[in-house]
Amino acid sequence: MSNPTNTLLAGGMAGLTVDVVLFPLDTIKTRLQAQGGFRRAGGFKGVYSGLASTATGSIPSAAIFFLVYEQFRGDSLFSHMLASSLAETASCLIRVPTEVVKQRAQTSTASVKDIAWSIAQTHGVQGFYRGFFTTLLREIPFTCVQFSLYEALKSHYEVTSPLSAAWCGSVAGVIAAGLTTPLDVLKTRWILLESQVTFRDMAARMIRTEGWSVLTHGIFPRMAWIGAGGFVFLGMYEWVKLTLGMTDGGSY
Repeated sequence: MSNPTNTLLAGGMAGLTVDVVLFPLDTIKTRLQAQGGFRRAGGFKGVYSGLASTATGSIPSAAIFFLVYEQFRGDSLFSHMLASSLAETASCLIRVPTEVVKQRAQTSTASVKDIAWSIAQTHGVQGFYRGFFTTLLREIPFTCVQFSLYEALKSHYEVTSPLSAAWCGSVAGVIAAGLTTPLDVLKTRWILLESQVTFRDMAARMIRTEGWSVLTHGIFPRMAWIGAGGFVFLGMYEWVKLTLGMTDGGSY
């Protein structure tokens, strides 16, 4: 079993690297999905808005993800799905509050500090967890697909280096991102929504006024972002594991 301290370090480094490097793509994807469209949400201006919030949450959330994943994963498809689902749930407890602040910063001109203060004053701690269950609704299917494919590709191609593992992570990420984009659109709209309506009513109104195609908004930036993210995230994780002597059975 992996050393927990080393797993936390490897996961934290991977999370910080991918979030900082690929943040502009995430901003573009969020603005494409925002109500009112890309230009109204900010266009290409300030594509690093919300980075401070992301950087704050990326290290602990990714570290916790891999700590839980490594503890529960086995050799079967079911174990990969179970481990990734449990890991994602634990990770979201840390990541969702930073995601709420980040996405509001990406679609407004207010500072991260002002947005966080406004949420706390208006909604309290509960406001930082707006969209928690819709995030899980997106993330658990996504992570089940991504990590099941990732482990299958690594096994099939007998991966022997962090670079080849990174390519497996990229392919798995692209496929998982494309399949779960509708859930991502719903999650983004729900987090950004200011009015008090139910999730079901929001989704129904979206489809009624904008058509079913609204559920594919941002699909290509999302696939590009997560494909590149899978390469950097899992490649960095495997590289740090190698550096710390954590590789499974010394396969590298």
